[in-house]
Amino acid sequence: MVSFTSQRTNLDDGYGEIGYAMTKLASQQPGYLGFESARGADRFGILVSFWKDEDSIRAWKAVVDHVEAQRRGRKDWYSKYEIRVALVQRAYGFDSGSQ
Repeated sequence: MVSFTSQRTNLDDGYGEIGYAMTKLASQQPGYLGFESARGADRFGILVSFWKDEDSIRAWKAVVDHVEAQRRGRKDWYSKYEIRVALVQRAYGFDSGSQ
């Protein structure tokens, strides 16, 4: 999994459109399993994407359109961010609505 935590700037200039495009593009990549994200009123956000393996993560990082989105993020949309890559050993949950 890849955890991307970020602090947004006040500049939106195409952010939503690029974010949507990256979500769609990521879903077409080999090894992509899904993602979850949230952003607070303070503009702090967390996006976690799930991948089959580390090779899939590396390949996604190198996709040309994603590289351009990363550049725009550093230039315009984020005042800071942090990325963590981790192996999920176990996952489970509870949903009271599915009983």
